[in-house]
This record gives sequence, C-alpha cells and structure tokens, in this order.
Amino acid sequence: MPRVQAGEIELGWREWGRGEVTVVFIHGNLASKDWIELAAPLFPTGLRVIAIDWRGCGDSDRPKPAADYSNYSMQQHAEDMLAALDVLDIGYCHLATHSTGGIIAARMLLMQPQRFGRVFALDPVTPLGMTFNADQIGLFRAMMASKDLTRTIMATAASSLFVPESMAPNVVPRFREGLKDIQALFDRIIEQTFGVSEGIWIGTPVNLTKERESRELERCMPELKHPHLVLWGEWDGWILPADLHVMADAMPDCRLVIVPRVGHSMNLEVPALYAGYFGAWFGGLTA
Repeated sequence: MPRVQAGEIELGWREWGRGEVTVVFIHGNLASKDWIELAAPLFPTGLRVIAIDWRGCGDSDRPKPAADYSNYSMQQHAEDMLAALDVLDIGYCHLATHSTGGIIAARMLLMQPQRFGRVFALDPVTPLGMTFNADQIGLFRAMMASKDLTRTIMATAASSLFVPESMAPNVVPRFREGLKDIQALFDRIIEQTFGVSEGIWIGTPVNLTKERESRELERCMPELKHPHLVLWGEWDGWILPADLHVMADAMPDCRLVIVPRVGHSMNLEVPALYAGYFGAWFGGLTA
C-alpha cells in the first residue's frame, strides 16, 4: 500500500476512482482505511475517494506513545491528516467520517475551514467527546492481550452481521449466513485491529475523555458551518443519540438521519446502503 509523509511519520492511504471531486475518508478508532473497501466500488463516477490511516493504525507508522498519550490526541490526528493532504496536493475536498473520525474531522474543519466542503458523518463521535472510566479503559487493555476478546467487542460495532442470540455475554458471536465478502473483510479487520499501537488502544479513550472534560470543541460547534449529513444506526450501542441531537441543534447546517436495523458500522455491515447515502450526498457535485 502507498504511504504519504505527514510531518515526522508516514501514513498509509488508498484511492478509489479518478473523478474531479475529491472525498477524504477518516476512519474510526481501532480501524483503518479498509473499512470502506466493499462500498467504494459502488460510489458514483466523478468521485475520487481517498482514505488515510491514522498514525498507529493500518499501514501507518506507530510512534511510541507519550506517557500522557498526547502524541495520539484528536488534535494530533487532525494535524497528521492536514499534513497528508498537503503532500497529496489536495487543496480542497469533502470529508466522509466514521465514529471517532468525526471528532478528528471537526478539528480539521476548525483549523482550515476554507479547505473543506460537505461532510458525511457515519455514527460520529461528536465534538462533545466521550467519557471512558477506568473499567472501560481496562477492557481495552484486556483486548490488547486477547484476539478472541477483541473479536467479541468489535462484533458489537457491527452488530447486524451476527446472529442476535450469539451476542450475549460469554457467547462467541456467530455470523449470519450468506455474508461472504463482508465476513472475510471483518476477519481481516480483526487481524489489523490486534496490531494497532497502544497509543490507539489506550490513547483514544484517554483523549476522548479529555475532549469531553474540556468542552473545548463543544463551545465551537456553532462555528462548524459546513453542510453535514449525519447517519446513526438504530442498533448502535457506542454513540449516544442524545449527543448527536445536541450536535445537530448546535451546528448551523446539520441533518441527522436515523437508519433502522443497522449498527455502528454501516460501511461494513451494509456496504451498498452506505454507498447509496454516500452517492446521494456527494454525487453530482462539481469540482
């Protein structure tokens, strides 16, 4: 996979399409650029879609985390992405985000608002951040040591892919029948997840908690004037719908859509549906 220089590190990236309108995908925590690979072939012609791995994820470098995880902050990820866009010579683009990619994008928009157009946010972590207690951070540490536990927890981020009865405590999640390529991608994603930096495993919940406590971005939401389409899967157990309503009310141009019978990761769970929303939001735009 190609890599792009972003300050002192290199980030992995992928590209789909050769259109004149550029959309940059910012993935979520414990994830990678590959989370849209099944949806990307279904995107409209006329788009060039680029996905970039965070530092510590996918094919990117894994710098040693600072003691306070400050080099894995949301601000640092945003600065990495902007540096990568500079090297890739992307002066103007639209953004598609998933989960924690949403709050990273918010920081990008605030730093360089003129550089971006529309935003398509799937189950985003809002500018309010999130709160993780010691037990929850301990669960992430346990995941670092157990691929089986990682798979079980990650299954909750794509809940519609699994037999509901198998999502109970102390039960191994079982895929629904007929998923084929989606199941293969999920299994590959678990391998990727198990290899991310401690700066991701622990740094992300630590830094999202700092975002929640500081309320810095919450106060800036009225400044986020870019048109936003926000999707929330009704089976998403990770993102609080109350936070999304606060964001939609505070931001000047933000539409919230609740999608039935899908969990936290429509891009993985129902790639064709994700591509449909993606195309409706970005298709037909001019450069």
